[in-house]
Amino acid sequence: MKADRKKVEILIKTAKGQLEGVLKMIEDNRYCIDISNQIMAANAVLNKANREILAAHMKSCVLEAAKSDDGEEKIDELIKVINKLF
Repeated sequence: MKADRKKVEILIKTAKGQLEGVLKMIEDNRYCIDISNQIMAANAVLNKANREILAAHMKSCVLEAAKSDDGEEKIDELIKVINKLF
């Protein structure tokens, strides 16, 4: 992985904490909108971590592959990932 490992780890641990909080909120029978807001917050953090990883991948692996014969394959791989996002 070429992304800033520390940064990604912090984001994933933050999302993990938020999800643990969501489970606690469900156990405590908290208000639905509050639970939904926490789920959206966890999603936002996971999306940020994913953007960090994909950006680093493009700046390293895809860029290197573009200079070689593997460029089209790496770009196709990236397109598949982007298509999953939308």
